Amino acid sequence: MQNILDNLEEIKKIDSQNMLGSLELLGKQVAQIDGHAKEVKMPKAYGAVKNIVILGMGGSALGADIIKSVFNDELKVPLEAARDYHLPGYVDANSFVVVSSYSGTTEECLAGLSEAKKKKAKLAIICSGGVLAQEAKKNKIPALVFSTENNPCGSPRMGLGYSIVGLLVVLHKAGLVDLKNSDIKMMKDVVDKYQKKFSASSPGSSNLAKQFAEKTQRKSVWFVASEHLAGNAHVAANQTNENTKRFGGYFLIPELNHHLMEGMMNPESNKDNLLFVFFESLLYDKRVQKRYEVSKEVLNKNSVQWVSYVCEEKDRLSQACELLVFSGYLSFYSAMLAGIDPTAIPFVDYFKEQLKK
Repeated sequence: MQNILDNLEEIKKIDSQNMLGSLELLGKQVAQIDGHAKEVKMPKAYGAVKNIVILGMGGSALGADIIKSVFNDELKVPLEAARDYHLPGYVDANSFVVVSSYSGTTEECLAGLSEAKKKKAKLAIICSGGVLAQEAKKNKIPALVFSTENNPCGSPRMGLGYSIVGLLVVLHKAGLVDLKNSDIKMMKDVVDKYQKKFSASSPGSSNLAKQFAEKTQRKSVWFVASEHLAGNAHVAANQTNENTKRFGGYFLIPELNHHLMEGMMNPESNKDNLLFVFFESLLYDKRVQKRYEVSKEVLNKNSVQWVSYVCEEKDRLSQACELLVFSGYLSFYSAMLAGIDPTAIPFVDYFKEQLKK
């Protein structure tokens, strides 16, 4: 283990915009957004919609993935994340469209909101300000507008306490997700528990996030999950791409087993360049759990490296929170080991500038 991960002073030299601070404040984000949400009112008619569409891009849309995965067998109507300029054709007056944009200025979200208004969909907005906050006020759209003091680095992907819990509370207030009064406190408690476990002050000898980060070096990292943790795999891939500036992605079991196994053979460099990170849970269907063991055997036969994180918490929502903390720290430590400032996103910024021309 390179000493930098246990050296806070060296970490601060690389982490110029304090992403570590955002990781440490995730629990406070959860508590803060819950406080903001108490003021939000939803019309009763929202509880009778036929479908839910979440408009969002990048980090602002990750809440939809987490909620769809964790609450898959509890959702009263279908939920879909729309990552585009356009809404699905089925959206109409019986649809609930939630526009989620950390900045409140995401152009795809603004375009989707315009379409949703024309289709007379029922609307809600989650943002920190910007054009969307103005639209909410002007059109009397229910809105959860949050301040961002607990995300010092300013990256939406590190403000997941806002976007995930904000969306969860909005859906609950609309009567579309069951949420007990104790659930938000439980989420904060779980986040705080694992923040301590994986924090920079926790030594590498007992810190799995630091140990896994060492294994990611010079690798393309691919996350594998199932069922209620599927959204976490997407979160981990997103943070790996942006924080670590590393090529990677995610796959889900059992779908992975129906095609990806044959892709391990070529190119031959797979055995040197790939690392699979399995997110495992004893809550998975027993048939799915067996698939993880066989999947590892296939990787071994192809000399492709893998590591496995087995969730410790005992229920689905708690495990999702546990992994949110783990994956955030994993991507951060991977960046530190590579000497990369994790907050800066030069190519995303370049792309946005080119679109303005």
